[in-house]
Amino acid sequence: MNKLMDLAAAMAQIPDGAMVGLGGNTLNRAPMAAVMALAYQGKQGLRLVKTAGGMDVDLLCFAGCVSSVDAGFISYETQYSLCQHYRSAVQAGKVQANEHACYTVISALRAASYGIPFMPVRGLVESDLVAANEYFAKVKDPFSGDILNAVRAIQPDVSIVHVHMADARGNAVIEGPQYDDILLSRASKTVILTAERIVGDGYFAASSRKADIPHFMVSAVVHAPRGAAPGACYGVHGVSDDELHSFLALADAEALTQWLTRRHVYA
Repeated sequence: MNKLMDLAAAMAQIPDGAMVGLGGNTLNRAPMAAVMALAYQGKQGLRLVKTAGGMDVDLLCFAGCVSSVDAGFISYETQYSLCQHYRSAVQAGKVQANEHACYTVISALRAASYGIPFMPVRGLVESDLVAANEYFAKVKDPFSGDILNAVRAIQPDVSIVHVHMADARGNAVIEGPQYDDILLSRASKTVILTAERIVGDGYFAASSRKADIPHFMVSAVVHAPRGAAPGACYGVHGVSDDELHSFLALADAEALTQWLTRRHVYA
């Protein structure tokens, strides 16, 4: 089945209020073309899931698309400072921040991938997170009687992952660091891929390299060269400093819309 479609059509499949997992890590291989399309389309009430986010979460909060974020870390790196739009939205009560440790997001996704309702975790003993986040609870080990923390499963309605190559059916390969993207694909109800390049139908059958994400988990494939820009994509391009600073300088939502339009992001 050919699942190739344009970016706008793929993002149009995501309804308001959906729980959306975002692949990549901070400024590395985040699905920024897809994020910009979601913002341009004016999505509302998205519930984001990300182990370690940056511009992707910040931009969607700036655009007013987000109702909650489950994440272990949200920030830019080094000279780019904090994610001020995310921070302001949380402080204003517009976005609910469900704060995790990065490994508890991974544990919650792992629980969903296993089809179980929660995952016990050994840590967070000296932490306020358990009291502050409704995703955590205490459980008793039935074998030892020890009291452990547990994190509720997180199953995104859809996850968006930027990959290096995919075929039209949805088989995909990620080069370099995979972060938690493979787990994210297993935990989600479905996956939308943006890909640097599209390979022929026989590529995976003929290659010793098999798909990291298999076609039956995928509902849409978008050919999106530089789909992680202005962030980096391993082996393809680095961070675009000028583009990132141009985003950080935007004053308001109208300026954001103009910035997105200049980047040829269309609804």
